[in-house]
Amino acid sequence: MIGIPETGKLEHGCISANVNKGYQLTTSDGRPARLAIIDDQGNVVESGAAVEKEAWNVCIKVMKNFKIGMGHIVVHSTPPGSTAASTVEVL
Repeated sequence: MIGIPETGKLEHGCISANVNKGYQLTTSDGRPARLAIIDDQGNVVESGAAVEKEAWNVCIKVMKNFKIGMGHIVVHSTPPGSTAASTVEVL
């Protein structure tokens, strides 16, 4: 994707980010919220600050890899093939 993606499309929550603080997550009425990884059956498998930090680090890593010409547009937070593998793809 070329350009700046559109944001602000969530109905019940808000995700914002600051380069110095990472993600800030709130409900639509301003209460604190947190990120979670939910499996295909709707079970929360991990949530909270660790997920937020990992998501932020993967986001930063993929941008830095791209900017320094590494050509990596897919970053895994765990080894590919691991049962706990998380993947972020930038298209």
